[in-house]
Amino acid sequence: MHGPPLVGWLLVALCAATGVYCLARIRAGAATEHRATGGDALMGLGMAAMAVPTAVLDTRPWGAPLFAVIFGAAGLHALVVVARGRTESHHLHHAVGAFAMVYMALAMAAAPMSGHARHPGTGHEPAGTPLLTGLLLVYFAVYVVRTVAVLVPVVAVTSGEATWSGRPNLTNACRLSMGIGMLAMLLTL
Repeated sequence: MHGPPLVGWLLVALCAATGVYCLARIRAGAATEHRATGGDALMGLGMAAMAVPTAVLDTRPWGAPLFAVIFGAAGLHALVVVARGRTESHHLHHAVGAFAMVYMALAMAAAPMSGHARHPGTGHEPAGTPLLTGLLLVYFAVYVVRTVAVLVPVVAVTSGEATWSGRPNLTNACRLSMGIGMLAMLLTL
């Protein structure tokens, strides 16, 4: 990752913890959840690998093609699942996330590591296409806000007592953390 090392390490910790939690959920979860949870685990662990600061692990020249193939295949698989008529929104979200990872991997590989025209405050030239980066930032910002709205419990007041209508789902919390991670990765692009 081209951003500050501290941001990279924080993203590595957040995304790796999310990916490992999703792997643990695969073992304990129902068979119907395995595909979505597997996609979450792949995204979390892949984001952790991509977020490792380049000072520690410079993946040039093999990293970008490897990430592009892995996440391109994951994105195509998610699109096939959507095309088969599964209407769960997380499959389409997995496709967008996977193709965003392909975009970031290829953009970071194409960006020069040094140069005279530096982006202020980041120490590197901006990578990628500003329009596509902006569209992805908007998508993931809306996704994060929407996921937060799902996680906030609805309080019902009956006869002077506040009762929770349900407890938050950790699956949504994991997806929220990965959405925030995607925002951070796109901002450091």
